[in-house]
Amino acid sequence: MERVDVAIVGGGPAGTSAGRAAAEQGAEAVVVEKGVPRADRDGLGPDSTDAAGFLDYWTELAGFGPDEFPDSVKLAELDGAEFIGPTESVLIEETGIDSAYPGFGFTFQRARFDDWLRDRAETAGARYRVGTSVTAVETDLSGGVEHTLKLSDGESIVADALVLADGPQRTVTGRVLDQFLPANESLSERLPSTEANHIAYQEHRRMPEELFPEDRIQFWWGVMPGHTAYPWIFPNDDNVARIGLTMPIGLDIDDYDASEWALLREDDDKIPQGRTYVERLLEREFPDYDLDEFPLVEDRGKTDGTETYPISSTRPIDSPTDANVAVVGGAMGATSAFHEGGDHVAVRTGSIAGELAATDALDRYNDAWKDALESEILRNVAFADLVEGYDPTTWDRVFATVNAMQTVDGSLWRQALAAGTLGLKTVAGYKWRKYQYRDGGYVQLAESEYTV
Repeated sequence: MERVDVAIVGGGPAGTSAGRAAAEQGAEAVVVEKGVPRADRDGLGPDSTDAAGFLDYWTELAGFGPDEFPDSVKLAELDGAEFIGPTESVLIEETGIDSAYPGFGFTFQRARFDDWLRDRAETAGARYRVGTSVTAVETDLSGGVEHTLKLSDGESIVADALVLADGPQRTVTGRVLDQFLPANESLSERLPSTEANHIAYQEHRRMPEELFPEDRIQFWWGVMPGHTAYPWIFPNDDNVARIGLTMPIGLDIDDYDASEWALLREDDDKIPQGRTYVERLLEREFPDYDLDEFPLVEDRGKTDGTETYPISSTRPIDSPTDANVAVVGGAMGATSAFHEGGDHVAVRTGSIAGELAATDALDRYNDAWKDALESEILRNVAFADLVEGYDPTTWDRVFATVNAMQTVDGSLWRQALAAGTLGLKTVAGYKWRKYQYRDGGYVQLAESEYTV
């Protein structure tokens, strides 16, 4: 039986960041990662999403310096983001948030990013155990706190502090937190996966050079049904782009009028699969090209150039810190589908938890992550609520309004006034939602609800 100060379940961005932060504080930390193969990685690693990348200010939110992110991990520097509706579109060339990073942002190669984070953790002194999974966690609160992790290889780890970083599926997190919830309650009931997560699918395709969006990411809104459901194209390198989508789980085709949605067909008897959506997007956007002019790049991504993965689409939860447990990243719901998986939030929550766990100050975790990330999460939650129920016509009207707002210098309210009634209504709705969620109101499982 192995004894450590801090045990971390999950070796993705949140988990490795927790391991690094804990080790830097002198703690003995171990990261346990079950490990999955990827076509673009040597050996096993985390089952991570191949995310869009980082915006400029995300580097600072993650705790990275402007030059710290290695060039070997980056794929494309970005100058902007394009939001495309059925007939209207908006080009954003600035995030509007102060940052030391010199550009709009960048895309990156996910497996290299994970490996870089692992290297940082191991260099700091954390141990990374890959190829075994956590099958159970037993917490003993008599005379202190002690967590015993049972591993699939038959070994056990005993730790003073536990950081749960197993992603939006919450396979281990759910079982751990259930013991701290009131009788007859469970995390799976509070956060059922079909409601708390989106499903994402993407393909790595080489695009004709003249079509490749070399320096911008593209999102389509109002072309497929579902709350915060949208396709995208993210440029990588060598004219290869990640072309994919995210959507809620369990949508019913009978709830939608196919004639209203550009990527639905009248003869669809169910919501299309991701591959079908991607093909329809390419056919719609590039009607003069054949699909075989966008070949799959089969040595990228998880499997044969494709990837399917869950993304949390819920509001975050607090952790039962009285039991010396912190939940981070996708497992806590802080990395929402509305900001592309949120690796920056995963890294930051992991770093905060690791440092506090190592210094016997984990009781501060719930306040600390809010202090660091509240403005980011408030933006995310408020926007996600604002657009719920938008149909294609609404998206076009909103994009036309945003274009009108961008022609005016000055405050957000001045821009809204110049755009007319819809501009004022949109800004007021966003501000009101942020106000409703003030003082941590966006948390959907509060620390006070745990029984520990």
